[in-house]
Amino acid sequence: MDLALLRTFVTVHRAGSFTRAAALLGLSQPAVTSQIRTLERQLGRPLFLRQARGVTPTTVGDELAHKAAPHLDALVEIAETGLDDESSLRTLHLAGPPEFTAERALPALTELIGDDGQGFSLRASFGNAEETLEGLAAGHHDLAISTARPRGALLTATPLCDEEHVLVAAPHWAERIGSGKARGKGAAALENLPVVEVHESLPFVSRYWASVFDSRPSASGTVIVPDLRAVLACATAGAGLAVLPRYLCAAAVKHGDVVALHEPAVPPLRTYFLVVRTGTLAMPHVARAHEWLQRAAADWC
Repeated sequence: MDLALLRTFVTVHRAGSFTRAAALLGLSQPAVTSQIRTLERQLGRPLFLRQARGVTPTTVGDELAHKAAPHLDALVEIAETGLDDESSLRTLHLAGPPEFTAERALPALTELIGDDGQGFSLRASFGNAEETLEGLAAGHHDLAISTARPRGALLTATPLCDEEHVLVAAPHWAERIGSGKARGKGAAALENLPVVEVHESLPFVSRYWASVFDSRPSASGTVIVPDLRAVLACATAGAGLAVLPRYLCAAAVKHGDVVALHEPAVPPLRTYFLVVRTGTLAMPHVARAHEWLQRAAADWC
């Protein structure tokens, strides 16, 4: 069986589209289509079901991808690393949300960087869940951290940890609404407070209100900044209330820079997932990083 045909097949399987696979391979779409048809004729079985938007692998296609992809990835790794340069480090391409990746994942993974013969070099990129998973599926990343669990067989997700959300503001806002008032009167006590968020849609505040108060927030964003660390800085400076991950604001709460305005019996949670392309855990550096992050996450929850 021609390895070039298998490489094209695996790329289509991961990309979910002949068009995206062609772009990744540097080929024309007709060339990719022709190679897949040739492979299907050789096997005597269809590998993909053509749909209006992309393709879906058949059972045979999924089985072939599961068997072939790890070996093809290993061959690519050998080609990229080289056989003669034993000092060359493998490169792990990691993607995830900026705050969690910077505060949690990267410090943990730096312990694996070194010259012990098993280390790797690290390249990181930031993005939202949709961007991160699309990049992973297209082969731009080896490992992704996502708050969305992907569907289908192309990507494999493993729960990593749960993130607890806390409603906080600078101390003078707590004094303004009165001690215990937010807990006693719920969302009504918070209606007139300005809001600091990462997006105009108020994703964190809306999720908190729906989970804790069974309602929607009536306020609009006063300060919108696309990074939770900046949200914390603005909240600390007194710009308004914010909903933040506990790990991100725990030190500020401890030092009294911000205070929790409400402490529900069951706090809202958000789950993070470790995501890889199916089969790539056969690659040692991906498997080691995957396992290391799972171990580190035991201390994060």
